[in-house]
Amino acid sequence: MILIFFALSALIGSGCEKEEEPASAALPTNLSTVVSINDGVVEIQASAENVNFYTVTYSEAANTTVVESTDGFASYMYTESGTYTVITRAHTTYSDYIEKIDVVDVAASGFVNVPPSSGYETPISYPGYSLVWSDEFDGTALTSDWTFDIGTGSWGWGNNELQNYTNQNYNVGGGYLEIFAKNEGSNYSSTRMKTQGLKSWQYGRIDIRAAMPYGQGIWPALWMLGDSFQSVGWPACGEIDILEMIGGAGANDATAHGTAHWESNGHASYGNSTTVSGGKLADEFHVYSIIWDQNSIKWLLDDVQYNELSITAGDLTEFHQNFFFIFNVAVGGNWPGNPNASTTFPQSMFVDYVRVFQ
Repeated sequence: MILIFFALSALIGSGCEKEEEPASAALPTNLSTVVSINDGVVEIQASAENVNFYTVTYSEAANTTVVESTDGFASYMYTESGTYTVITRAHTTYSDYIEKIDVVDVAASGFVNVPPSSGYETPISYPGYSLVWSDEFDGTALTSDWTFDIGTGSWGWGNNELQNYTNQNYNVGGGYLEIFAKNEGSNYSSTRMKTQGLKSWQYGRIDIRAAMPYGQGIWPALWMLGDSFQSVGWPACGEIDILEMIGGAGANDATAHGTAHWESNGHASYGNSTTVSGGKLADEFHVYSIIWDQNSIKWLLDDVQYNELSITAGDLTEFHQNFFFIFNVAVGGNWPGNPNASTTFPQSMFVDYVRVFQ
């Protein structure tokens, strides 16, 4: 009887033993942050020892943005001025971390939407080229190299577009240009800016780092017209579309179009397109480029060529003259169609830089 009781007690006792919890990973140490604030952009540069990665959490109103980084750098643009808390964590694993809290006072840039915090970039120089002109959109105002088209144009700028262009639907700040389209209730407004009569170029490499808007009926464009536009009209002046996108379902929001237009017994054109995988052209910055010389025009997306036109033929003389820039966000038109219930407003195109190399 005693033996039975002892065995049973031993069995009960062994079943109630507490399991040992797994050991936690060693925590990082010596977390420090350097905070930089400029035109609503708050940059964090964190450093720590024994760290595998960092997360930086920015909160604004009801929105929370978490930026994960291996080098400790994070950036976020606030759209409203105010005092905000930024939480930086140094991790060995997602659940093992130390944190530091910074309180920042922000004077926001006044952007309508927030630009992406990542994307492709190109260098400031290339072998065999010199940088002859650029706009990095530093400061809070446009330079004197830009002017505007105003109004609704003829037949909706020739394409049955719906927007009224103003010189008000843009912002400059934090190193970006924002052009935004708004639903005004009975119509739409946007901005179309250009360097016509101020700056123009013949040949070279042109890089434009930009993030697109999105949605049905949204038609952003980064393009050029020949200086002869005022005297000979379109298409005899020539047109180079460095980037066009027609927003909407399927691949539309992810597809970049590069096209040339000219006169050859009527309107002639040649173009091609390329589609990014895993998202929209609005999700991050891309670099839209052309390489243009006396023989051809090549179109590139993030340094990958996707289109080329030989311009040596006799009916392509338009492309051997100076061209000026036009940046705009159109709404509706023959190609994209009109917005529908799925389209959200306002929609913004952000330009980080435009550079001309010759």
